[in-house]
Amino acid sequence: MSDDVELVLRSTRVITPGGTRAATVAVAAGKILAVLPYEADAPAGARVEDFGDDVLLPGLVDTHVHVNDPGRTEWEGFWTATRAAAAGGITTILDMPLNSLPPTTTVDHLRVKQDAAREKAHVDVGFWGGALPDNVKDLHPLHDAGVFGFKCFLSPSGVDEFPLLDQDRLAASLAEISGFGGLMIVHAEDPHHLDSAPVVPGPKYADFLASRPRDAENTAIGNLIAQARRLNARVHVLHLSSADALPLIAAAKAEGVAVTVESCPHYLTLTAEEVPDGASEFKCCPPIREAANQDRLWEALADGTIDCIVSDHSPSTADLKTADFSTAWGGISSLQLGLPAVWTEARRRGRTLEDVVRWMSAAPARLAGLDRKGAIEAGRDADFAVLAPEETFTVDPAELHHRNQVTAYAGRTLCGVVKSTWLRGRQIADHGTPSEPTGLLLERQN
Repeated sequence: MSDDVELVLRSTRVITPGGTRAATVAVAAGKILAVLPYEADAPAGARVEDFGDDVLLPGLVDTHVHVNDPGRTEWEGFWTATRAAAAGGITTILDMPLNSLPPTTTVDHLRVKQDAAREKAHVDVGFWGGALPDNVKDLHPLHDAGVFGFKCFLSPSGVDEFPLLDQDRLAASLAEISGFGGLMIVHAEDPHHLDSAPVVPGPKYADFLASRPRDAENTAIGNLIAQARRLNARVHVLHLSSADALPLIAAAKAEGVAVTVESCPHYLTLTAEEVPDGASEFKCCPPIREAANQDRLWEALADGTIDCIVSDHSPSTADLKTADFSTAWGGISSLQLGLPAVWTEARRRGRTLEDVVRWMSAAPARLAGLDRKGAIEAGRDADFAVLAPEETFTVDPAELHHRNQVTAYAGRTLCGVVKSTWLRGRQIADHGTPSEPTGLLLERQN
């Protein structure tokens, strides 16, 4: 082992691209220098951490986080969001362009967002840009400034400063973005289907579910695939909820259309049947659907139709989570809980931690072009989470680090305790307690 090694991490279970094995991971200058046999000797002077049978896995990459900072920092902020991420085993997040004021839709707005994050980031932070009806001219400059791609809505976003793209404006933005090899990430619900669905005010979850029908997702995804095919554009479907869209997506992938897809912990672990009336901490758009629908989402993860799992952490102040599902803010707060929530259900369904790492670390890193993240192998950033996969805990909102401690997981018993989190070889969380911020601001590298 080289004398340059500063840190040695050992575990009987290290998840590498080649599988899980007992190994020693050597770290120097914030990078993984080598993955060696478990018995390898550490050089004199190196710090040695032996995690025993706890699992060493690559730090998670969450490419779908609404930090809301600046402008709506009473909802969330970089300090609190990244503390929650660190406590949950996440070492990299990408911030969504909306719910902050200003939204990340020009280079100047990006600089405001970066200034807000720079001294507050406990994990590494990158940024998506936004595609609006009137900012096609800003897309290439934003790309050059380092955003990882561009988000758009095909239905109302919920905030006035981020309007939707109709099909013509979607085509114009996609044509521009595909011209410089960029990526469009899309909230895919069709506004016409939403407009024609019944909206019944009140506390019944069944009424809210009927107001966001699967056909809204299916139609929007079908239209998006058609546009991507015609324009040779790269597109990514955000927070897939409707399993009925899976055959469309699978066929497009088989045809060679450049489409990728994510789903979220709440769609994979919570079901419509268990949502209490009036409990709008479960409200999100598109909505949590039925158990049979969830089964098909898991099948699509297994066969690769769905590429990755990310949080869509979209918090608000508690007063916006009213008992009226028609007017309550739509968003689930799960940044700190995504890994144990997904592992709990994955384990129940016979999936492995290697699967979870693929879905929550390797695939999101690949989506964003973060070549230094997402795997324990030589040359990558020394980003790790240490997980006790057999231990359980009961979710207490008071122990969560995001700003407003509202969560759909309150009181649930989950499997998998994050013991520590490491960023570029430095421990940034210990048994749920984050350290001081050392995260960097990331820019797209290719």
